[in-house]
Amino acid sequence: MSENTVLLEKVGKTAVVTLNRPQRRNALDSTIRTGMTAVIDAIAQDSSVRSVVLTGAGGNFCAGADLGDGEGQSERGFFVRDLLLDHDRWFTALSDLEKPVISAVDGFATGAGLSVALAADFVIASDRARFVSSFARVGFIPDLSLLYVLPRRVGLVRAKEIAFSAREIPADEAVALGLAEVVVPAASLRDAALEFAQRFDDAPTHVLGMAKRIMNRTFETDRHSLVQLEATLQGLCAASRYNAEAMRRFFAKEPALYPGAQRPF
Repeated sequence: MSENTVLLEKVGKTAVVTLNRPQRRNALDSTIRTGMTAVIDAIAQDSSVRSVVLTGAGGNFCAGADLGDGEGQSERGFFVRDLLLDHDRWFTALSDLEKPVISAVDGFATGAGLSVALAADFVIASDRARFVSSFARVGFIPDLSLLYVLPRRVGLVRAKEIAFSAREIPADEAVALGLAEVVVPAASLRDAALEFAQRFDDAPTHVLGMAKRIMNRTFETDRHSLVQLEATLQGLCAASRYNAEAMRRFFAKEPALYPGAQRPF
């Protein structure tokens, strides 16, 4: 994609997206914004893609926003605001992508890079991963939706501690806190992420996507509204060819279209 700073590769039914600015620890700049926008749109439209693995090149996941980008701007305040809103467009598209997304985090996921990691549905960390809400170190509040995502991941009090301390969180602690689901050796990270992603190869993509969109808004939706939405979408599921075949197999005691996973990770 743009200047090859975002790479897209297909491995079976999984799209592997790689942030590719290793010389800058994959810090977010305008080329990544353009590349991620294009890549996410392509993945959303490709019905053969059933899952996504998001990772970084060169031994790091993402160092957050490139603080050198826009240096010398006369209206730096407006530049920063506009930069965040521009990146939020692809971040929102990634968060709402109707396919399971797995972040494979090696090295540092720092600042807005932590936000990007947590935009995924699942996070697999290498044993050398480090998660850092580094904003306070440079006089900023957390951004790129981290103030929204982080408390939902770890709870309000832990989110405050992570943001206020700006400390490095190693992989094992990240799992204990809820920032990641599992730790694997760095050499096995890509294979572990792909293996996990491939369990969705035969899953009903639209069903998972609808469930994901509802759950992403659970904390802003009252129970009554949620029940109404569940019922409406369940009606759509019941009218699908996938559901008809799945139910036929169920009653005929034939192998399921999607048997599900036998273990979480």
